[in-house]
Amino acid sequence: MKVGLIGTGAIAHKHAQAYKNIGWEIVAVNNKTESRGRAFAEQWGGVFLPDWRDVCTHPDVDFIDLCTFPDVRLEPLKLAADHGKHIQVQKPIAIKVSTAEEMVAYARAKNVRLGVVSQGRFNDAMLFLKKALDANRLGRVFQIDAYVKWWRSEEYYSRPIKGSWAVEGGGSLINQGIHQIDWLLYLMGEVQQVFAQWHLGVRHKIESDDVLSGLVRFANGATCVVQTSTAMWPGFNERIEIQGTRGSAILTGDRLTFWKVDGEDPGDPAPVASDVSSGSSDPMAISLAPFERTFLNFGEAIRTGADPLISGYEGLRALSLVQALYTSARENRLVTLGPARD
Repeated sequence: MKVGLIGTGAIAHKHAQAYKNIGWEIVAVNNKTESRGRAFAEQWGGVFLPDWRDVCTHPDVDFIDLCTFPDVRLEPLKLAADHGKHIQVQKPIAIKVSTAEEMVAYARAKNVRLGVVSQGRFNDAMLFLKKALDANRLGRVFQIDAYVKWWRSEEYYSRPIKGSWAVEGGGSLINQGIHQIDWLLYLMGEVQQVFAQWHLGVRHKIESDDVLSGLVRFANGATCVVQTSTAMWPGFNERIEIQGTRGSAILTGDRLTFWKVDGEDPGDPAPVASDVSSGSSDPMAISLAPFERTFLNFGEAIRTGADPLISGYEGLRALSLVQALYTSARENRLVTLGPARD
């Protein structure tokens, strides 16, 4: 596969390394800051193009990888789709639900694949948990909680756009906690109601959420506590805790660290481990393997015409839940959700 990459910040280097590992080629690169874009191209390959539009229309590009800030998504997607290019975007899919809905609809109308890089679904532990819950190994899950008590330095937030509503769409929930939001939806299905409270700029000089705490009720009756933060020094491993009528499981970072089921025959043993990769204090301290699996799944979707596992619609579902929690905190009220518009 041949990639056109727009945006060359820190996460783009993870993408580039994963592409290299799976044998894909970056052929064209763009960044708003030319010196950074050229340096990226020199390191990872491809020609630097000063205009992002030229990346979207490059004749040798199979798909566009948007590693921009999430406020810059719709225009590149439309241009790429108009030229038959598939599109993959770094999470979150966008900052507005209406924009995400338009992206999903436009890609479908042009018959191109749209994927979202929310690579945690491809962790070994998450793949195991999805299969186990679908097989009812924990019984009826009645409680599933997500905690992202991370730390980010003052330097991380030194640029005014970081943690801004206009460019990043918010703070800890939409930027860090959206991975766990995606996991909750993947494991548990649709959400019925949410209520949330937040701290705005409690530790950092940002206008958005340094801390958000939410209560979630799923359509199947299960309840959930969600906590996200980048203000909790020195930073703690994120985790998902699952309680069912037959047993419990804990996912810490990218590993399943606890699995106990009453009376279970260990015919399919759980991959319990203790060596955890986490971005709790370092945003780049994350494994490459889930990125590689995400990209290979997206490539297979392009080949077959099917939706990737983390499709544009899945990105829309995660964003819809994020925005419902933000609305609840902003307006101090219970918010009822319906299914995201497909």
